[in-house]
Amino acid sequence: MLQTLSYNDSTSLSRVTIINHKANKVIKPLIPPAALSASEANTQLKIATFNLFNYLEPPNAFYDFERIYSAEQWQKKQRWIADYLQTHQPDIIGFQEVFSPESLKALVAEQGYDYFSVVDQPQVIDDFIYRSPVVAIASRYPIVEVLAIKPNTDLAETLGLTAEFSFSRQVLRATIAVPHIGNCDCYVVHFKSKRSMIEVDEINNTFSAEKTIIESLKAQVAGGWGSTIQRGSEAALLMIEMITRRETSNNPMVLMGDFNNSLADGVLSHLLTNTLRFVSAIDRDAYLAKYCLNDAWDLFQAAQIKDAGDENQVDENTDEAVQEKIVERTPTHYFGAGSSVLDYILLSCEFDASYHDSLYQVSAYHTYDRHLINPIFDRDGESTDHGIVLITLTLRS
Repeated sequence: MLQTLSYNDSTSLSRVTIINHKANKVIKPLIPPAALSASEANTQLKIATFNLFNYLEPPNAFYDFERIYSAEQWQKKQRWIADYLQTHQPDIIGFQEVFSPESLKALVAEQGYDYFSVVDQPQVIDDFIYRSPVVAIASRYPIVEVLAIKPNTDLAETLGLTAEFSFSRQVLRATIAVPHIGNCDCYVVHFKSKRSMIEVDEINNTFSAEKTIIESLKAQVAGGWGSTIQRGSEAALLMIEMITRRETSNNPMVLMGDFNNSLADGVLSHLLTNTLRFVSAIDRDAYLAKYCLNDAWDLFQAAQIKDAGDENQVDENTDEAVQEKIVERTPTHYFGAGSSVLDYILLSCEFDASYHDSLYQVSAYHTYDRHLINPIFDRDGESTDHGIVLITLTLRS
C-alpha cells in the first residue's frame, strides 16, 4: 500500500499526514494555533513551478544504467537548486521530475520549507534504474491536507476512454493555510509529454530501409496523437475534479506545473474556459467566475495595463505608457531552433484584480532562464532544461 508523507520539522509537534490510496482517505494533522501568526503581516505570496529535470540521487540511475550522477555532479545540482531558492524565495513550490523525494525534502528543509509532500513514488526497475518520476510540493506555510487526484472513471468512459484511464503522472492536491486567504487548494501536475506513445524501436527490424521509414512515420503520427489525447484528457478530467472540489470547499485554487503544451493551441484551452452559451453576463459574474481559472501571465499583464492607465488618466501619452507595459512572454523550454511556454501557473478569481472579491493580485511574473540562454558550465552544468516560473501575489489594499 502506498503512503504519502507530509513533514513538519520546525515545530515541537511531530506531524505526519498519511494517505490511504485505496480508501482515498485523509487523516488531517492538528495545526498549532500560532502556526500562521508570524505570517499574518505578510502582504506578498510567491508561487513557483519548477521542473527539476531528472532529480535522482546517486548511485541510482534514471532510465538506463549509464545515467548516474557523479558525486560532483549531484552536489552541483543540489547547489544550483538551493541557490535559486535562496535568491528568489518562493513561498510555495510545485516540483516535477522528482525521483528522490526524501533527498528533495531534506534539501528544501535546509532552505526553510518546513512542509513537503508527495503522493506517489517513482518506478524502480532492475534494482537501481528509475523511471516515472513524480511531482512534489514544498511550502513555508502549513499543508493541512494532501491527496492524489483520481479521475472520474464513469466520465472517462463517456469520453470514449477506458475505465482504467489514469493520469500519466499522479496529480497532487495540497491544501495550504495561506495568510489572509485561508485554505488554498494547490494542484501540481506534469501532463503527458508530446513524445510518441509508440516507440520506433518496437518496429520489426527486419524491414527494408524504406519500410522502416514508413513504419516510423506511422508510429510518430499515431503515437503523437495518442499522447495528445492522453494530455488533453488529463487536463479535462482534472478540471472536472477541481470544479467539484471548489463546489464543496469553496477554497481558492492554484494549478501549477509542466503542461507539456502551450495553452494557446487548443489541446489544453479548456483549462481557461470562462464562458457558457446562453448564460447571461450577470449570472456569469455571479456564479461562473469562481469555477474558472486564469493564466497568471494574463492577470499580470492586465494589472500592468490597468496601473499604467490609472497613472496616466489625464495624460495624452496614456496609450504609449500602456504599450510600454506590454512585454513578450518568455519561453520556458527550447527545442532545436524553436521555443515554447510549457510551464504555467493558473489561478482562481481570488487572485484576479478585476474580480470584485479578490484579495490578491499578480504584481510580478518572472521566468528564470539564464541557464537556458546564457549558461555557464561551472554554474549551470547540472541545472534543468526548463525555465522556472515565479509569480508574486500582492495583497490588495
